[in-house]
Amino acid sequence: MKKFSLAALALFALMIVSVPGLSAEESHELVKPAGNGSVNWTLGILQAKGIGAPPEKYFGKLQAHPMALRAAHQDAMKNLLEVVQGVRISSSTLVRDFVTESDEIRSNVEGMVKGAQVVKQEYLPDGTVEITMQMSLNGGFAQLVLPPEIKQVDPIKPVLPQPPAPQPPVPPPVQSQPPVVTPTTPPSVQPSHQPTSDTFTGMVVDARGLSVQPAMAPKILDENGREVYGSAFVSREFAVHKGMSGYARDLTSAKINPLTVKGLKTEGPGNSDIVIGVSDASQLRSASENLSFLKKCRVMIVVD
Repeated sequence: MKKFSLAALALFALMIVSVPGLSAEESHELVKPAGNGSVNWTLGILQAKGIGAPPEKYFGKLQAHPMALRAAHQDAMKNLLEVVQGVRISSSTLVRDFVTESDEIRSNVEGMVKGAQVVKQEYLPDGTVEITMQMSLNGGFAQLVLPPEIKQVDPIKPVLPQPPAPQPPVPPPVQSQPPVVTPTTPPSVQPSHQPTSDTFTGMVVDARGLSVQPAMAPKILDENGREVYGSAFVSREFAVHKGMSGYARDLTSAKINPLTVKGLKTEGPGNSDIVIGVSDASQLRSASENLSFLKKCRVMIVVD
């Protein structure tokens, strides 16, 4: 197991304990500028700013601030919609592709943008107003845009042990002369060492230097093109509420047991899918218990 900087794997630990979003120091967060806003892929937050000013004839009058605020709000919603439409769902699909294909999806996305939270509001000396709005990548938005092949996976029901079958009565032993036993030296018994496979609690993909573009539904492939992690491996419940993967800017080590693998290259037109080595893929597949953390989306991708 490789050792990495303590601060960033503390971030991965927070993802592991099923919190709605990742908590990280700002320096470790992956924030991508997008138009007049940004996408924080670590926290799963979309933000956009808007600026508004009242008509010139209302400067200095009582109506100036409400009119400027209304204009700023409209500007922020327009900018946030642009940020949302540019979000990459997979290596080949953006949100705007869904919006173009479906009037229903477009209407729902626009409704979510209108309901976005105002997190900052500032009145500037020149009479203009600047506000910042934000919405989450997870929850309702993820439910709307994540690929339909991500299904809800029911929990595995434990198999209850069967009661032992009744044993027939044992007849009493027949009395006889005990045989003569010649003492012998017992053979030495060597302890058995059964190999045990590693069971991991999460996966960290070191994709630094590959120019990976974050996406809501990335894939991890082996060198033979076989999918190691993707839509078929996760439960929709976790993908919607937590995201299929977290993104961060540095590696970590914490009180967990992650499988850390090295990304070799990217795949797909959007450079969002990552190829790992066959040996790393085999190590992940070696224990069926590892499917549990894949189902729960306990995957962190580290990028530049």
